[in-house]
Amino acid sequence: MSSLIHPQLPLGFEPGELFSFDSFVAGGNAIAVGIAQQAALAGLNGLTGQSDTAEKQLYFWGDNGLGKSHLLQACCNLAAKNQRTVCYLTQTEILNQSVDMFEGLEQVELICLDDIDTWLIDDVWETALFNLINNVRENNNCLLMASAHPPEEAFVKLPDLRSRLSWGPVFHLQELADKEKYLALHYRAKQNGLELPENVADYLMQRYPRDMFGLFERLAVLDKASMAMQRKLTIPLIKSVFG
Repeated sequence: MSSLIHPQLPLGFEPGELFSFDSFVAGGNAIAVGIAQQAALAGLNGLTGQSDTAEKQLYFWGDNGLGKSHLLQACCNLAAKNQRTVCYLTQTEILNQSVDMFEGLEQVELICLDDIDTWLIDDVWETALFNLINNVRENNNCLLMASAHPPEEAFVKLPDLRSRLSWGPVFHLQELADKEKYLALHYRAKQNGLELPENVADYLMQRYPRDMFGLFERLAVLDKASMAMQRKLTIPLIKSVFG
């Protein structure tokens, strides 16, 4: 696998299996997911049969728990498995760093920037992203971004940056229907080697908030509790953990 560890970046992307397209339940976001897959494979038409007309810039927005980060990491995983250089950056890697960390980043074939509304905190960072978008396009590479807000909202103060954020398709990710949330829970449990009985999934969905971020967090806690107590995942176990 080919992933970039840039000399000025604090972390390189480590491809993994947890965040993949196979485990991403698209629901009403099928078009966005399909175009994201094509972007992850852009330029590999001779190897994969993909067209060179794949979009080179995408912008995903929506509330927490809709799968924005999962989608970006799935793109990085797919691209890295096909020997493309990738970089995935979140607020954690960017805050408290210099804008110099973007220097030369346009040479990476797939760049995924998550939570952009949390680190576009001043005109210096806005200018840095503005320049990065221009440089990525000049190098014919791919840039995917995710935010809690659409690009036209006031969190972006630089008008030229606001317009460039919309250079490619902009997708408002939609919440999954309940049956799709059940499917996503079962996928995640299976990935963790955890058996999730139907009655337990029902209990989680009926007794706790149904956003996927919260459901996945509870499932992770239950996974650890199940291993620590050497008990199967049952409703009594849920009650003992969460009260």
